[in-house]
Amino acid sequence: MKRPIAHLVGVGMYAPPRVMTNDEFATMGLETTDEWIYKRTGITQRHVAGPQETNCSMAAAASRMAMKRAGVAAAEVDVIVLGTASPDRLLPSTAVDLQAELGASKAAAFDVMAACSSFLYGLIVAEGLIVSGNADIILVVGTEMLTSIVDWQDRSTCVLFGDGAGAAVLKRSSNGKGILSSFMRSDGKLAELLYRPSGGAAHPFDAKVLQDRSFYVKMQGREVFKHAVRSMSEAADRALAGAQLRGADIDVMIPHQANVRIIEATARHAGIPMDKVFVNVDRYGNTSSASVPIALEEAISSGRITEGMTVLLVAFGAGFTWASLVIRF
Repeated sequence: MKRPIAHLVGVGMYAPPRVMTNDEFATMGLETTDEWIYKRTGITQRHVAGPQETNCSMAAAASRMAMKRAGVAAAEVDVIVLGTASPDRLLPSTAVDLQAELGASKAAAFDVMAACSSFLYGLIVAEGLIVSGNADIILVVGTEMLTSIVDWQDRSTCVLFGDGAGAAVLKRSSNGKGILSSFMRSDGKLAELLYRPSGGAAHPFDAKVLQDRSFYVKMQGREVFKHAVRSMSEAADRALAGAQLRGADIDVMIPHQANVRIIEATARHAGIPMDKVFVNVDRYGNTSSASVPIALEEAISSGRITEGMTVLLVAFGAGFTWASLVIRF
């Protein structure tokens, strides 16, 4: 097992105060019920950003919490890596807006777009920058306003997603704690199973795009489920192998919170009992890149993760992308 070089020294999260329950969808004219949604996804509610909230403002709230807990000032941050599938604008990156908001004047800042895997991709990139000596303190953020890019007339997608942000501060490890192993992979052949067909440079916004609503998220749910289980299982296997551990050695698993059935299937494959798996999809829905850091913050704050524990993070997302890390806290 390698000696850890990068360690998470502070974690934070933010969720908008507006909570939307499953029952509200019926009042919008959608043919769905709380029972239908919960049975298929495990979701009972999700947080929805208000008119004055942005990805940058949510990311800033989560980042300030993480930096305070890490004892790090904004001026000390060397790099900001921000994951999002719903950026505030297409140019420039949300990361530079966050840099300006925080006053992180010396930081390099850039976005990572690996959908729901973005936060884990960001952690892996951050570890590489620390290992190479190019940075000592890195802020990694996942932030999403997915409710701004879902079609509220499409019950197959709009019931799934929520808004929020999570953040972590990484420093060079000197005490045996930190990232023990990591893995990431993608398969672009699966892109059209979960994507936004229009609104980019290939199919820019025009009257037709607005009319056919092709700028919203489109998903083939059955196929996504099948590939999600496969990719999450592979990611868990690879991270455990890299750390020379088995499922029984893991104290807590933090999976991407997309669907409780995917979470259960992944845990079963990895040999990790559900009482060691942290699940909050019921309260947040799928917050994409913010999913894992929000769950990680709640697991730490609630005492589920304590010093000395070994934790498995695992995620999959549109692209398809998938990733995993084993971390000793």
